[in-house]
Amino acid sequence: MGLIFFVGFMGCGKTTWSRKLAAKLGYEFIDLDHVLEEQAGMSIAEYFSSFGEESFRELESRVLKQTKYPENAVVSTGGGLPCFFDHMDWMNANGKTVYIKLSPKTLADRLENGKAKRPLLRDKHGDELIAFITDKLAEREDFYLQAALIADGLHLSPEYLEELINS
Repeated sequence: MGLIFFVGFMGCGKTTWSRKLAAKLGYEFIDLDHVLEEQAGMSIAEYFSSFGEESFRELESRVLKQTKYPENAVVSTGGGLPCFFDHMDWMNANGKTVYIKLSPKTLADRLENGKAKRPLLRDKHGDELIAFITDKLAEREDFYLQAALIADGLHLSPEYLEELINS
């Protein structure tokens, strides 16, 4: 089957479900955020603060396109990665893409307690957080919807994902 790229908004479960699907299929699991942090020698939040978003997006693009992928791998991407440069076209050309779709309210509920390591969310709470996610998701969803497959984020299981990918 080759490479499978998971895309979607932060908090939708890309890393969790990529790891679970990789284990089920016997594939390698790759978290591009971790690869980026290893290459940068710092966390994404630190890199963002030190060098800004433009530099981060350029590094993220190099990590996506220059990583030496194994023949079969499930890859978790950053939430913004599909929305810059030609990333969706590149991922669609080099593997199968899966968008994990969730509502802004569900995403806000999931993200409320883990905001410290997410620079875009750090100071937002409650309705303000939901409004921010709603606006950001509206900007990004056109890119996410370019994925070959769309998964309902509320009903995920490794079996459902395997069936979706094989359909």
